[in-house]
Amino acid sequence: MCRNIRSLYNFDPPATDEEVLAAALQFIRKVSGFHEPSTVNKEAFERSVDKVAKITKQLLDSLVTQAHPHNRELEAAKAHNRALQRFGSKG
Repeated sequence: MCRNIRSLYNFDPPATDEEVLAAALQFIRKVSGFHEPSTVNKEAFERSVDKVAKITKQLLDSLVTQAHPHNRELEAAKAHNRALQRFGSKG
């Protein structure tokens, strides 16, 4: 659904609260259709972001796996290479 929301589970080091909040913000933006809500909707928007972040953190903390954690730098390099293949290099 949201290409900007990245997988946060099973990474070493684990996802930070900032990463969880950023994913929640992207999700609420997508669902609401607002990048920035109007003044009248701001409180509901921010409350929803906070609730989604809280539930996401609970989910991540409760999941169990026997798989080895992913290396953040290696996964970032793979994503960069996929982007280069898809879009080419600029310059």
